[in-house]
Amino acid sequence: MKSNYKIIVLISFFLLLLSIGSSISYFVVSMNSMEKQLKTQSLPLSIDNIYTEIQKHMIEPYLVSSMMANDTFLKDWLVNDEKNTLKIQRYLDSIKNKYGMLATFLVSDKSKNYYTENGFIEKITKENSNNQWYFTFKALEEKHEINLDVNDHISKSVIMFINFKIFDDSFHYIGATGVGIKISYIKEMLQRFRNNYKLKVMFLDKEGNIILSENNNYNIDQNIANIDEYKEKKNAILQNSTNQLEYSYKSSKYILSTKYIKELDIYLLVEAKVNDFTQGTKKNFYINLTISLLFTLIIATIIIKIFRDSNNKLEHLAKFDDLTNLSNRRNFYSILEKYISLSKRTMEPICVLFIDIDNFKEINDNYGHKIGDEVLQEIASILKANSRDSDICARWGGEEFVVSFMNTNLETSYIIANKIRAIIEHSVKLRTLASKSITISAGVTLYEHTESIDNFVARADNAMYEAKHSGKNKVCKA
Repeated sequence: MKSNYKIIVLISFFLLLLSIGSSISYFVVSMNSMEKQLKTQSLPLSIDNIYTEIQKHMIEPYLVSSMMANDTFLKDWLVNDEKNTLKIQRYLDSIKNKYGMLATFLVSDKSKNYYTENGFIEKITKENSNNQWYFTFKALEEKHEINLDVNDHISKSVIMFINFKIFDDSFHYIGATGVGIKISYIKEMLQRFRNNYKLKVMFLDKEGNIILSENNNYNIDQNIANIDEYKEKKNAILQNSTNQLEYSYKSSKYILSTKYIKELDIYLLVEAKVNDFTQGTKKNFYINLTISLLFTLIIATIIIKIFRDSNNKLEHLAKFDDLTNLSNRRNFYSILEKYISLSKRTMEPICVLFIDIDNFKEINDNYGHKIGDEVLQEIASILKANSRDSDICARWGGEEFVVSFMNTNLETSYIIANKIRAIIEHSVKLRTLASKSITISAGVTLYEHTESIDNFVARADNAMYEAKHSGKNKVCKA
């Protein structure tokens, strides 16, 4: 029995090991596949999509600003015809409407006049903090820049300005021009990539200053050298090529793709937190693991039930006769041995009745084994019906039966034995089966506390043979 349960435990263990192993293997493969897909497909595709959006919304304004800075009309006007403000007003208005810009502007370095499509707006001065952008831009070595600013003359919200320097034919600086575009759609684009694709997008200038980001934790003009997760990677990020970096920060793994946009001289950063893309895989892993464990538990339960039923059946077959459902000889001996041990202490009497069916061979020969089996079953039923729960009824073998009477003396046992003999003889069912009365020969004896169990049963067996030889259908005492 114990060995069977060891087998069950071993099978359950291997099933559990297989379930957990397969779930972990699937999880590892899925995680690696997800990360590979993120590196080779999702991020590069996102970079391309964002670049397409930039080309659509930012590069065109950049080209328009560049065209304005190199426009001969605008240069001639600044040098020779600045007094005619209506001309520049019409020019700026036509550029704005033609290309759908939010605003167009021009600053004359000579007069410091600030013009838009609405005409003259103000005179630029260093004392005015709102005009500092111009003097800062003029001092730059670069010929153009992209910056974010609020201009009360154009809009109350933040505007992206693309500024270009204007030079005369002798390459002397004569002013600045450019366009203003709304950044709300850019913000929406960045937020869309964050919400829909779990990607963080930023734009940097060549110094590493943040031009635009959907992350409110980062300030515009903040340099990535001052951001913990990026400061050691600044040089790797600011490469004039497409690049991909992997790093860990606060126990999380990140993949960062960068692209230099030559047309704007800015850097595009697209960052993915690996955990954001593997949550579904982890959730599926836990679901699969739970299902596997549940499946293992069900299988183990089924196996345990099968083994238990099988063991119970084997135990029953080991102790009971399959045909009559009475105890077999081995079980009879085992129980009687316990009763005798108890009897030796309590001195309570025990008797054994040994029974043999008279002329049983003729029943089998004349009516077949099926009728013979039914006769055996009916006699077993009579024995059980006329004995107590404390008594032991057993099939000794073939047509022989044995009954032990607990706490019963020899005379009482003899009376019970004769009662059983008479019931069998007058049984209507038995007479119907065999077409005649069926009788038994039996021997009954009392246990003597000095004898062995074999000797005790043998005396009852001898008494049965005495009844058989003296005419059958009787009970003899020994």
